[in-house]
Amino acid sequence: MLFKGRKFSFTPENPAIMGILNVTPDSFSDGRVDFHSKMEALLSEPPDIVDIGGESTRPGAVCIPPEIELERVLPAVREIRSAFPDILISIDTRKSAVARAALEAGADIVNDVSCLHFDPALADTAAEYSAGLILNHSRGTPETMNLPENLSYPAGLQEMVRDELKEAAEFAISRGVRKESIILDPGFGFGKNTQQNIALLKNPALLLSLGYPLLSGPSRKRFIGELTGEEEPLERDYGTCGAVIASVLSGYSILRVHNVKAAKDSLTVFRACYCR
Repeated sequence: MLFKGRKFSFTPENPAIMGILNVTPDSFSDGRVDFHSKMEALLSEPPDIVDIGGESTRPGAVCIPPEIELERVLPAVREIRSAFPDILISIDTRKSAVARAALEAGADIVNDVSCLHFDPALADTAAEYSAGLILNHSRGTPETMNLPENLSYPAGLQEMVRDELKEAAEFAISRGVRKESIILDPGFGFGKNTQQNIALLKNPALLLSLGYPLLSGPSRKRFIGELTGEEEPLERDYGTCGAVIASVLSGYSILRVHNVKAAKDSLTVFRACYCR
């Protein structure tokens, strides 16, 4: 993988841990926790990548102006870049203006949950800065993603997610993004129900056939709660650890989580006991 001229190798055998830093007041998972508490907790066990988001994309969330998003994310990008010069920083945004400012401030990767549907110019911005680009499969918007039409995959779930991600990746490459800078994310919870999320986590073979690293983002998602019976997102880290191990077994190379230490520890024990 190539991000702003730096080479990285993340594989299922040596996956990257991406720590989530939400700087939003309405995050589904930890919106009640203040920014500095979140940052201290996250960086006490530094992940390989910090993913900073200033706009909630939980089901039902509304779009906010870029100016507000920038007020939230830029201080975090600058503070983390200053404290950790070598850490990879990802900006979780759908907007090219926010991506541009964050890349200028020191971010390395753009994580677009809209898969370039919301603002296609985001691909041009990523190309201009030679940044990494995460394409997160989604349908509709946060307000509409769970409508019945967005949960329907008549030609097959894996097949349609593969084709829609392939189309987005090809568009990004046509705009100048390098193939080795692209990561694909099947988008757990974005236009998928629990059984669809499980199917994509268990069997991403068609996605892997596209030749890009895969990112798994199950952390504290609703399907984890439905499987475990845990209604409170902050209490879903145990279930998330199970999904993290399943992701590695299935071929995912990047694991996006809220609780970095829990993910690292579960993988350490798993590898010591299971891997040869």
